Amino acid sequence: MSVLNRRQDPRGRRVLVTGASGTIGRALGERLTAAGAHVLGLDLRPGGDEPFPVLRCDVTDDDSVAAAVAEALAALGGLDVLVNNAGTGGPAPAEHAPGAEVRRQLEVNLLGTWRTTAACADALVAARGRVVMVTSRMAVLQLPLAAAYGASKRAMVAYADALRLELGTHVGVSCVYPSAVRSPIHDSTAAAGLSLEGMSVYEPLEGVLDAITGAAFATRPPRDVTTTRKGAVEFFLARHLPALTDRIVARTLRRRAAAGALDGAALAAGVVARHRATR
Repeated sequence: MSVLNRRQDPRGRRVLVTGASGTIGRALGERLTAAGAHVLGLDLRPGGDEPFPVLRCDVTDDDSVAAAVAEALAALGGLDVLVNNAGTGGPAPAEHAPGAEVRRQLEVNLLGTWRTTAACADALVAARGRVVMVTSRMAVLQLPLAAAYGASKRAMVAYADALRLELGTHVGVSCVYPSAVRSPIHDSTAAAGLSLEGMSVYEPLEGVLDAITGAAFATRPPRDVTTTRKGAVEFFLARHLPALTDRIVARTLRRRAAAGALDGAALAAGVVARHRATR
């Protein structure tokens, strides 16, 4: 039996989920609530119809995080598990100077995670709890034209590594690496003509929920958790054979550019022109 299969009972456990009104957060909160956990969510725009309480919280604002976390901890009576799920994406080619879009993704994905975790740290230490970081396959395997997302998620993993070293005597810290899940997070990228179609394969939401739940309640907290067999292979190759994964991604991009998949996308104009120049 694997470590992830040996799980603690979620009943009665106090769980805080960020990004709780989005695709993954809402489904996770619903699953854990049904399993008997005491779940409370944080979200910038609570829907109001989630099957568990969700507080409004802007993870890019220090005061908002401090107030929302304090209210959440008071309501829960402490904290056993923090799931850092809040995240955002969007087009951001590496060749362009960083602007508002890049800053937004870093603020939400990296600094929002940092703010929330720091606000919960004392409660997690007291409970000998867990932190689960919902990162991304792109934390280890970068895709083109989305530099801000990959950089923010890779930095999120670095933050998790530091947190593990500092709190590891009392708090387990796990990183979960989903690939793409169909959700509104991809809408702005698609609107810019840079759809993930052809560069990435969407995976089932249930597998992501299984991985997060397994990390949160495994008897021994795992360090890194992939969500599919394909994801596990990609994770291994990206970690141990990065030059190979670079060639695979570059070849896929070259084929997409040659097929005209990026034509008309202003942010990809440089990529398209350089690939056409090498024919």
